[in-house]
Amino acid sequence: MRTTESINKTGAGSLRFLYNTAVGRMLLRPLICKPISSVAGWFMDRRVSALFVKGFIKSNGIDMSDYEDRKFRSFNDFFTRGLKDGARPVSDGEDDFISPADARLSVYDITPERYFTVKGVDYTIADLLENKKLAEKFDGGKCLIFRLAVDNYHRYGWCADGQAEAPVRIKGKYHTVQPIAMRRFPIFRENVREYTVVETEKFGTVVQIEVGALMVGRIVNNDKNGGIAQKGHEKGKFEFGGSTVVVLLEKNKVALDEEFMTNTQNDLETNVKYGEKIGTRI
Repeated sequence: MRTTESINKTGAGSLRFLYNTAVGRMLLRPLICKPISSVAGWFMDRRVSALFVKGFIKSNGIDMSDYEDRKFRSFNDFFTRGLKDGARPVSDGEDDFISPADARLSVYDITPERYFTVKGVDYTIADLLENKKLAEKFDGGKCLIFRLAVDNYHRYGWCADGQAEAPVRIKGKYHTVQPIAMRRFPIFRENVREYTVVETEKFGTVVQIEVGALMVGRIVNNDKNGGIAQKGHEKGKFEFGGSTVVVLLEKNKVALDEEFMTNTQNDLETNVKYGEKIGTRI
């Protein structure tokens, strides 16, 4: 049985101030723009930023036993740390659809009109991708939202084998992806994001979308030109901050474990691990 967490967490006091007060929202405007995230990313690459690593591990209760045991050159070096060999075994069933990341997972139905609803906010697939023709493939499909918190492993992989197109980048803002922000802003329409279309033999067309977030200066995908996607192989990484991977599935291609929909309907996120089986080919 997988563990769950409430999707209605209010968030840290600083986030409540920024998103729930008039003064906070005024201060928020510059914070969610690229220059601030770029400056933060620059600092997190400097050697001096490594001084914050020990305190960050302690304050967030991060279990380091799964990770490489080494000295970190910077905070971003720590944040994008690798795993020990065998720490995330990839489900090897040929019809298995896997999680691309360590994350809190929510699953939403995509209506025949090609929209889904998160925290009372409607999102159209066309807005998410800025591509109406591609959006048509997902009538009646599923939208999987993998929310990575600061204590998660921040590398992500491919959900399935297939042929990947070159990633498409969409400029945007850098809101936090915590639920407190989702109630006030259309995060998945506004935030910077990068998506890759993967044509698979077993699961139809799959789209994997990386969404940047507050203080995340960079979404770093390994392959800039497209090529072969291999299930469980690393696709890329997020640098400092919480982030999200969104996966779009066509109708009647993947039978997802029932608990994901049930938990989402009960305002619960389900904890999943990179490489774990979350569904099966239909």
